Amino acid sequence: MDILKVCSVTKAYNNHVALDNVLLNVKKGEIFGLLGPNGAGKTTLIRMINQITAPDSGEILLNNHRLNKTDTDIIGYLPEERGLYRKMKAGEQAIYLAELKGLSPRVAEKRLRQWFEKFDIANWWDRKVEELSKGMQQKIQFITTVLHEPQLLIFDEPFSGFDPINVELLKTEILNLKAKGATIIFSTHNMASVEEICDTIALINKSKKVLDGAVKEIKQRFKNNEYEIVVPVGNNIESLMVDGCEVISKEDNGEMETAVLTIERGRNAALLSNILLKTDIISYKEVLPSMNDIFIKTIRDYE
Repeated sequence: MDILKVCSVTKAYNNHVALDNVLLNVKKGEIFGLLGPNGAGKTTLIRMINQITAPDSGEILLNNHRLNKTDTDIIGYLPEERGLYRKMKAGEQAIYLAELKGLSPRVAEKRLRQWFEKFDIANWWDRKVEELSKGMQQKIQFITTVLHEPQLLIFDEPFSGFDPINVELLKTEILNLKAKGATIIFSTHNMASVEEICDTIALINKSKKVLDGAVKEIKQRFKNNEYEIVVPVGNNIESLMVDGCEVISKEDNGEMETAVLTIERGRNAALLSNILLKTDIISYKEVLPSMNDIFIKTIRDYE
């Protein structure tokens, strides 16, 4: 079931078309990657979902009704450009932001104390924001985004500025939120993170949607019948080939020889049988393109 539907949305600013007849469907309980190069139109769409701006044509539906002002209560938004009141104390400000989302001070403080402990910033509760590191400030903004337990969460580059340990911390919490039933729109340029946590994606380029679907299905769609094989060192891997197979690249580390091959459909069995007559196979697997490769190819093909 879809929680969010973007129905033929178009938006222009002066003579610039930011979104051109974009259609998207986000299913309940999934992590949806909203991808695209800078200036593609992603931020415009996110601003529409948050009702900061409105479409020129088309509509956006949330839970099968047209977006309205009360829907902001079930949406959490972490923008890429973040900011807190620097002179306020961290805990005081977090409670204030939670109240804006409808939580009582008592409930807000209880939940916030738990999150501050989880994120190892409890000792900074009474410190002014300006005394906190950038990473600590970003943790607080993440917490205040999810604190009211919204149905739909929008994270715009949530890992920006974090070290690898804190990136893993946030990834874990994002997956926990999904496990609890939240739907997440995840906008990022980090394709490795997309592969790790996204279920489906949509790629926008120059105001148009140019690719969408499940991550696993898209990787299958873009594969090139390439395989990686590892055999003991000392084999001339080219001599092991059969008709319809070709070595693209190979590497020898002194103990094993690794090669990437192109194999025509239906020739895997013949190749493996021929190799096993002459040597052992340490490993053999299909090579699927990375989301980074798919991103670059799609954008270049579109231009």
